[in-house]
Amino acid sequence: MVIDVKDLSENPDKFRASQRARGADESVVDAIIAADSARRAALIRFENLRAEQNAFGKKVAQAKGEEKQALLAEVKELANSVKAASAEADAAQTKQEELLRTIPNLIEDGVPEGGEDDYVVVKTVGTPREFPDFEPRDHLEIGELIGAIDMERGAKVSGARFYFLRGVGARLEMALLQMAMDQAIENGFVPMITPTLVRPETMQGTGFDVKHDAEIYRLAEDDLYLVGTSEVSLAGYHADEILDLSAGPIRYAGQSSCYRREAGSHGKDTRGIIRVHQFNKVEMFIYTTVEEAAAEHQRLLAWEEEMLAKCELPYRVIDTAAGDLGTSAARKFDCEAWVPTQGAYRELTSTSNCTTFQARRLNIRERAVNADGVAKGTRLLPRSTAPWPPPAGSWRCWSTTRTLTAP
Repeated sequence: MVIDVKDLSENPDKFRASQRARGADESVVDAIIAADSARRAALIRFENLRAEQNAFGKKVAQAKGEEKQALLAEVKELANSVKAASAEADAAQTKQEELLRTIPNLIEDGVPEGGEDDYVVVKTVGTPREFPDFEPRDHLEIGELIGAIDMERGAKVSGARFYFLRGVGARLEMALLQMAMDQAIENGFVPMITPTLVRPETMQGTGFDVKHDAEIYRLAEDDLYLVGTSEVSLAGYHADEILDLSAGPIRYAGQSSCYRREAGSHGKDTRGIIRVHQFNKVEMFIYTTVEEAAAEHQRLLAWEEEMLAKCELPYRVIDTAAGDLGTSAARKFDCEAWVPTQGAYRELTSTSNCTTFQARRLNIRERAVNADGVAKGTRLLPRSTAPWPPPAGSWRCWSTTRTLTAP
């Protein structure tokens, strides 16, 4: 399951409102409800026919002569009906699953409605530096002057939006990655070096549409995908598992190279290394309980701000509007740093709460216990994530919480 169908069926209005806030299709909610009803009806019909088939089997075993031959003919006809009912139930199940994969996560209460420009500024930290006596150089010009960035040879070797970091540029990236990892370890994260190639089911499990997402690089011959964030690998790490969170959340800090086609950038940020095809980062990623999900989301945001403070960057925090959320996010906060050569704040980090969305896709559960600490079953699990540094100097960060539903 991708979302809680029972919750959707019992509370369709809140899902319609979520779709409306995202600017997405509200009719999919009713389509899912109708598909679920069809699936249930088909399953009941199949089970009734199977029960009838089993009863006939006993009659045939006891019958003799002409009566047995007549019953065998009925059994054959009944077997065909059972086969048809099974196919109908499977088709109804497939249709429901297809519809479920088209609906994004239910947004949290308080998320601003609208699109990319409808965010709400939560706070502003620091004062943008002014340059009254001269026009400041941008990162590419400075990087080329000191031999830190080589875009020309990057394009020669790999094509547009690839680059070499040289000398102090390479050392600066390694230092930032190490600083991020050190901070994460100090806060209880387990350091991880993660795979950058994953199976389609792992990519889909975190909310990516592998068939239609133009941002994803695919190796067709091997049916593997290059990740755009180590979140994907870390999410798949515990797929189909039951986790024990009695000692607290499980926190991972994954370092990896990341790859994005930037197919939808439409010529934006083509200068320099702001929007590129390959970059490195450390990603904070947390598995936690439903009860602690919101608190972990805020902790991730605080850790992001701590990192930005170490870099002495003026920034602001925004509450991202529903229409600008990713498929799996229920809420997302971005930290945007001031870029003096652009005269604007630009995203450096983001942290998202994904509630039960990814846990359902990846079948990740938590071992539930009672007040005495005795195991009493399992429930779906929340998870959180966040990275440093972001693509070409920006820090993108995800906090995903997976809700654990007791059976």
